[in-house]
Amino acid sequence: MNEFTITKVNDLDTQMLTLLVEESKSEGFRHLNRLVTEYDAGTNKFDKEGEALFLAINRSDIVGVCALNQDPYSVIKEIGRVRRMYVAPHVRRFGVGRMLMESVIAEARNRYRILELKTDNPVADLFYQSMGFSVNFDLGNDTTHYLRLN
Repeated sequence: MNEFTITKVNDLDTQMLTLLVEESKSEGFRHLNRLVTEYDAGTNKFDKEGEALFLAINRSDIVGVCALNQDPYSVIKEIGRVRRMYVAPHVRRFGVGRMLMESVIAEARNRYRILELKTDNPVADLFYQSMGFSVNFDLGNDTTHYLRLN
């Protein structure tokens, strides 16, 4: 159970995320469904400079996802944005989220000075703070947490 692989993908077959999307929807989350919809429409394929999409795989099952975008809410090019983080409930507390986030942070260091995100989930808030993110609600409605990458 504890053997997880984090893979950066350049071409995603969104059908492979069907079970994960259904799990996330059953928990009341819509962000994975948006990832699939936007990816299939071509509006966000995580393929611009400084962007990436990571999958967590256990055996042959996709059990988590996290992405990095150029921040669409900022005109400052040195700001990246964490997007669409989700880990399947049955593998939470095994370090999957941490491995995904470490991959995103390592990728972000190649291009960005700051990494931002938005969450209203108290559990996610604690997770991001444990990863070194600071909370700052003064950054506007689209950002609740940031991490300096210097």
